[in-house]
Amino acid sequence: MKSALLSTIALLALLPAVEAAHAQQGDGTELQITTNVFKPNKVQPTSDRIKALKLPEGFTVAPFAQGLGNARIVAVSPEGFVYVSRREEGDVLLLKDENGDGKADGPPITVANRAQAHGLAIKDGTLYLATVKEVFTARIEKDGTLGPLTMIIGNLPDAGQHPNRTLAFGPDGMLYISIGSTCNACNESNPENATLLRATPDGKSRTIFASGLRNTIGFDWNPQTGELWGLDHGIDLLGDEVQPEELNRLERGKQYGWPHVYGAGDIYPQSTPVGGVTKPQWRDQSEPMVIGYTAHAAPMQMAFLKGSGFPAQYEGDAFATMRGSWNRNPASGYEVVRIHFEKGEPTSIEPFLGGFLTDGGKTHFARPVGLAFAKDGALLMSDDVNGVLYRIAYDGAAPKAAAAKPVPAEAMTAQGKKGFDVPLALQRPETETKGALAVSSTAFEAKGDIPLRHSEYAEGVSPPLRWESVPEAASYAIIMEDPDSKPAKPFVHWLAWNIPAGVTSLPEGLQEQLRLKEPEGVLQGRTTAGTHGYSGPKPLAGDPAHSYHIQVLALDSLIDLPPTADRDQLLAALAGHVLAKGELVGRYAQTVAPPKP
Repeated sequence: MKSALLSTIALLALLPAVEAAHAQQGDGTELQITTNVFKPNKVQPTSDRIKALKLPEGFTVAPFAQGLGNARIVAVSPEGFVYVSRREEGDVLLLKDENGDGKADGPPITVANRAQAHGLAIKDGTLYLATVKEVFTARIEKDGTLGPLTMIIGNLPDAGQHPNRTLAFGPDGMLYISIGSTCNACNESNPENATLLRATPDGKSRTIFASGLRNTIGFDWNPQTGELWGLDHGIDLLGDEVQPEELNRLERGKQYGWPHVYGAGDIYPQSTPVGGVTKPQWRDQSEPMVIGYTAHAAPMQMAFLKGSGFPAQYEGDAFATMRGSWNRNPASGYEVVRIHFEKGEPTSIEPFLGGFLTDGGKTHFARPVGLAFAKDGALLMSDDVNGVLYRIAYDGAAPKAAAAKPVPAEAMTAQGKKGFDVPLALQRPETETKGALAVSSTAFEAKGDIPLRHSEYAEGVSPPLRWESVPEAASYAIIMEDPDSKPAKPFVHWLAWNIPAGVTSLPEGLQEQLRLKEPEGVLQGRTTAGTHGYSGPKPLAGDPAHSYHIQVLALDSLIDLPPTADRDQLLAALAGHVLAKGELVGRYAQTVAPPKP
């Protein structure tokens, strides 16, 4: 197939002479970009083509199963059962190799049916399955078939350009869910889009673990350090060499650039942050990539080496599928790569299994997606266009890697506990003061019930607030906390600071974003949910009423802190600056369970 060269696209961009603007709305700048749409033709996976695949010395590759259709994510149980999701068919297949010959025993068995089935994870004898908006669980029976599916999450964000949710359990025992962006590059209206979520195994509680991730389908934990790593899809339509695919160290509360910043800190030319945040400010509060890889290669499932099936030189390394480009000529991806780590840090990303591009790159016979280690130590790779599940094994004489050990949990557990089991803000030494101020709301009385509309079960709008003026104040701050939450307490529902000294009231329904335009300059930090702005009560249905403490502090200065800051960072910054403080306490209980969990 010949390359289809798109016409030159004029995009808003940055002018070097106007560094502070960086393509803010109406700055009059222009950039010309030439981009390609090139989709190599699909051909069949003949035996000759499979024999021509390229691997390091001592490795072999052969079909484990064929005729699987749109084979996507792969998961392997401790018993050796192989599960493959099929998005277009909307089901999950079970494959077995009980005789150990490296091939599936007979045809696959359909064990689950759900529209757009995709993400898979296994924990404690249970298979977890993600669709676009739901997560289901099912017990794994002795023969590998599944018991009835039970929905544990029914309200993931709706999808757009990137609907393919993926799942994995961390060494901390929590369920991590990747949620892609709805677009190439835009300001999302749902804060859970373009994130990695962290949920309890029962699905009853979840938070945003990391944000600014365009589409991190592949992620896994380093078996030596316990740190979480993920591969993020770069932005399209910026040319053949831009943007690189990103390898990121993923940490709780961090922002990773998308949609306004990418790579090592480059500015995306078209978008504009909301609330008057500039692109340099967005860049300063974002984490740069650790290593990049060829643009548009499209990283998919990722897995660190598990077991002793590969040579010792691969210990601590990760592997990832690259499904392949449509937005580059020559095409990139269509391969499996090795991510080499030394002392827990990545040093390179290099081709491991190649040759799926044929005829000089004009055709292909596989688009790699799923990747998982089998019980025998071989690596299984799914192809979602010709429906082949490949088995990559090592038959050479090099010393084998050591047997897999449990991934250390300390790194993730420490992040999960940060900021919990501490006193409420007004009880902390950072807010010590003799001054007092009264706080009230027209929506509810002190110690009264918070109306449903201010909860996340309904509209989730912030309540109107009013507080006493403190003449000496240079600014005010708000910290809203729930000391009755489970398992995280206190749960931070709202952080706002740099409220102007002349403002002593806020209307109902403030914007939920990092910086407000009205009142001008107010910054809203990261809540426990990982969002910015007011996050209303959402106790579990049937819980006794929780108390919500809306705490207002009068300060003698503005706070120099980015809106990505959390409560503890805010408290550290305002220590010694508190002139007066007060609170309004409301109660909320959810007596009726929602129709979807």
